Amino acid sequence: MYILVTYDVDTTSREGARRLRCVAKACLDYGQRVQNSVFECEVTDVQYCLLKERIRDIINTSLDSIRFYILSKNENRRVEVIGVETAYKVSEPLII
Repeated sequence: MYILVTYDVDTTSREGARRLRCVAKACLDYGQRVQNSVFECEVTDVQYCLLKERIRDIINTSLDSIRFYILSKNENRRVEVIGVETAYKVSEPLII
């Protein structure tokens, strides 16, 4: 499956800066960086689950937000969020 991973990690503390680096490293292990906090990844279902669990173990879910956009053509448009929900619900076509 093809996914887009975006993240917003609170870096107002030293611990937050460490979490940011760890999230980026986790994403680099599964895909390529296309912008500072955006990664494109082509993963299997198992790899996707492993990536989500790895990131869930890194972040502070009360401060940070991770969004996974499922872009595979065999999937219905989906967005999964770990942590703070910062966006509105998309009901119209999504242009990325």
